[in-house]
Amino acid sequence: MRRLLLAVALATGIAAAAASSPAQAAQARSALDEPAAEVTAGASADAARSGAQAEAARGRTGGHDRYKRVGYFIQWGVYGRNFHVKDLETSGAAAKLTHINYAFGFVGAEGTCYSADPWADWQRGVPAEQSVDGIADGDDQALKGNLNQLRKLKAKHPNLKVLISLGGWSGSTYFSDAVLTPESRAKLAASCVDLWLKGNLPDLPQGAAAGIFDGIDLDWEWPGSAGNDGNVIRPEDKQNFTLFLAELRRQMTAADRHSELTAFLPAAAAKIDAGFEVAPVFRLLDFATVQGYDLHGSWELRTGHNGNLLSDRKDPNPVRFSVDQTVKDYVSRGAPKSKIVVGVPAYGQGWTGVRSGGNGLYAPATGPAPGTFAAGTEDYKILAGKPGKRYRDLLTGTMWLYDGNEFWSYDDPAVLVQKAAYIRLKGLGGSMMWSLDQDDAKASLTSALYSVLR
Repeated sequence: MRRLLLAVALATGIAAAAASSPAQAAQARSALDEPAAEVTAGASADAARSGAQAEAARGRTGGHDRYKRVGYFIQWGVYGRNFHVKDLETSGAAAKLTHINYAFGFVGAEGTCYSADPWADWQRGVPAEQSVDGIADGDDQALKGNLNQLRKLKAKHPNLKVLISLGGWSGSTYFSDAVLTPESRAKLAASCVDLWLKGNLPDLPQGAAAGIFDGIDLDWEWPGSAGNDGNVIRPEDKQNFTLFLAELRRQMTAADRHSELTAFLPAAAAKIDAGFEVAPVFRLLDFATVQGYDLHGSWELRTGHNGNLLSDRKDPNPVRFSVDQTVKDYVSRGAPKSKIVVGVPAYGQGWTGVRSGGNGLYAPATGPAPGTFAAGTEDYKILAGKPGKRYRDLLTGTMWLYDGNEFWSYDDPAVLVQKAAYIRLKGLGGSMMWSLDQDDAKASLTSALYSVLR
């Protein structure tokens, strides 16, 4: 614990120094690292850090970066949220990411991949003011929408990788059926590779979207255990998930040997054991992002932490969730630390009717607090300006807001610096944020992670 707190202090210094003195920030990052033998040897480690910093200075991400910095871009954000691919450029987020996961593509009842929203993906004409390069989509242009904007963004950041994320909470209904047999697994893999990697979109010229996606992120929620209402679930999902990864990896490599395969994996040990053969799964993946949020939420009638880094001895719940416990659960089951990418939230979980004489933590609530888009949840950019008293606990890596009625658990830049220090100290693979539209216009959360994880 003392070492982690020292790491947090160093990481906080990194964040403060990064804007004014890149050289000092680099020295502080070096001080966070384990002995060189655990990461890489002496001069080569220094060279890797210098190379990553040089790439970032040129606005190029990915490439030689030691840490993954993944962010989800939500397809539907172009509607009510008014968040566009261009916003990743104007906020500075794009230059601080190694990967964008584009959410979501779905799996249909017929066992093939399909676009959940072709209008947003490639049919919507993007006006000049929403375009990455300031040029509007033409009426006779074949590929428009978010995918064309991602192509333009990648042109500005050649080492930035974009993955198509398949499934999600509302798009995982038919995964179990689609991976049930060798034939169905081959069919699903072929359809996903053809649609998203080869870019053969319906009613467009062949290969119209080729080269936009650098790989596939599987977000099946969840193999072998409950997810959204109506999901097909089987005990054999656990083995079939591994078998599908192997088939998908084979077909992806045949199409593009540089393509990347990742997956989003759950926090709870019960869900891990119900749905994932951890060691074989990690051997097939380039890396996995693990759930580090929704550990507690407004579906419960007691307040708690959305994404606490460390377990709280005062937690009254029968299972004490934490990011650290999830990491330990994966490592103990055979996951290599370097392939574990920790998920962090850009939103908070909130309760109302919280009447507590103290700080509101672990207090009874009457239900979810009002939110802009859904009850019980709110974007960081909104919560940052919300009135109320803020509490911080370095021993659990948390902060929360309590105004005597509403209780909100969320991460601010200081919490993310602590989480980034933990990731670096433990030799993990990096960070993943859900989701980029929930950060503020200055990409403050993305920047906090970037200040430490490079």
